[in-house]
This record gives sequence, structure tokens and C-alpha cells, in this order.
Amino acid sequence: MNALEKMFSLEGKTVIVTGGAQGIGKVAATRMAEVGADIVIFDMQEEKAKETAAQIAEATGKKVIAYGVDVTDPAQVKAAIEKADADMGGLDHLFNNAGIVLHKSAYDVEPSEWAKVIDVNLNGEYYMASEFARYLKGKGKKGAICNTASMSGHIVNWPQEQASYNASKAAVIHMTKSLAVEYCKDGIRVNCISPGYMYTELTCHVNQDWQDRWMDLTPYGRYGKPEELCGAIIYLLSESASFTSGADIVVDGCFTCV
Repeated sequence: MNALEKMFSLEGKTVIVTGGAQGIGKVAATRMAEVGADIVIFDMQEEKAKETAAQIAEATGKKVIAYGVDVTDPAQVKAAIEKADADMGGLDHLFNNAGIVLHKSAYDVEPSEWAKVIDVNLNGEYYMASEFARYLKGKGKKGAICNTASMSGHIVNWPQEQASYNASKAAVIHMTKSLAVEYCKDGIRVNCISPGYMYTELTCHVNQDWQDRWMDLTPYGRYGKPEELCGAIIYLLSESASFTSGADIVVDGCFTCV
């Protein structure tokens, strides 16, 4: 292993990836396995998650398992972490990525719809992060958490109306900073990434007029690819980021610069 490989190696580490059945989570899980990590996928889509786990294991030779997990259920989160620990022989890092979006006017969104977005995007990330931190502390282990926020936590997207999503992601950024300060004394780092418009299953079927507008507003003039997030994720989980906590890395093709 050369110096560059050592800088970003996850060899010997086991990483939980929430929302890992598809999209950003699937691509990130694959890349982390390619740099040495064993992977645990948590996803509501259990069968799809197991298919993804099998694909990554075959492609990389790493140990990859998947569980059906609802991150909005604290008891289920705790039980799944305990099971993953037993099955994998230990856990080290968390890529906290599960999320949903609702494109609906704040005039029209129902309280239950607002609550669901907040529950998955903010509460779910909190339940995972806090339970994983308790796990690490209880085992006397150091580790790292990378949350998925969004450029939508920094700006208001347009022309789609999505106040619930924007609010949830802004809260994730500040939650990340707050947890980083609380957990640093136990050797647990907490950071986040803020992706811009990424070409995934969640964006490719959206109204074409919106997509055209998004590209007009992005200085790069194109979608980002999930692969373009992986360097930031791997850095934040690796030992190269040993003095980095409470940070938010924006990966948005300059969208929030203008």
C-alpha cells in the first residue's frame, strides 16, 4: 500500500451505510468497499438492499450484509446496530444517508407530510448518529460519522417548493456541528456532506422543466454524479480527517457560490 492509498484507506474498518440500497448510498458503499471497508447496509427496501449487498461483495471481495431497517424507529435502530455488531465482529464508522424529499407548497403540505420528512431526514439521522455514538463509547472505540445534509440546507431551491426538505437539511448541518462538539471528547468525529443536484433515481424522473432550470442555475451546467461525492465521504471517515469534525463539505458544482 503506497502513501496515497494509506491516506484514504478504510482497510480493516466496517461502515454502516443507511439508505444504501440505491443512489448515493449504493455508490458510496461500493467505493468504500473498494478502499478496504466491510459494509453494512440499512434500508427500508430490504430485498433491494440484499441484492445490492450481494453485488458489492461479488465486485470487491469484501464482506457486505444488509438489513431492513426503519431509521425513524429508535428501538429498531438500536437492535439493528447490535445485530450488525454481532454479525460483523465490530463496527467503526457510519455514513448516515437515508432521506426523502417532498415537492409541495408550504400552503398545501399536510402536517403529517411535514412530520414525515422531518422524521426521516432529521430524526432518523439523529437516532442513527446518537445510537451509533453510544455503541462506540460503550465499546471504548473511536470512530467517525458522516451525515448527508444538502445544499438545500444553505439555500432555497427553485422552482420546486420543498420547505420541509430544506428545513430538515439545515437542521442536519447544525446537528452535525452540535454532535461533533459533544462527542469529540470520546474520540468520535461527526461531519457532513452537502450535495448539490446529483443524478440519481430521485432526480432523473422529476419534471423536465425543473431539471432544465436546475442546470441553468448550476455553474457547471450539469448534474453531479454520486461518484463525485465519494472522495469527500471517504476522506471524512478516514484517518486523514483525524482533526476534522463539525465540518460540512459542499459538493454542488458551484451552485451555492452564486
